[in-house]
Amino acid sequence: MVVMSDFKVLQAILDGQTSICEDIKRVEEKVEDNGTRIDKLGLQIASLEDDAPTIGEFDNLDKRVKKLEKQIVST
Repeated sequence: MVVMSDFKVLQAILDGQTSICEDIKRVEEKVEDNGTRIDKLGLQIASLEDDAPTIGEFDNLDKRVKKLEKQIVST
């Protein structure tokens, strides 16, 4: 039967805690990176929404196209 000294037991516990802290830091960094990506995607989506025509603009576009079609047919 192997018996570890008190010092070795404490050292093993500290090493385990250090390893866990390093793992937590890596996970936090990954979460921050994903948060940055999500922010960038959100800005891109917001920009696309700003460029999208409103319902009123879309309806007016249909009327304008029909008007142009009539002009082309009549010439």
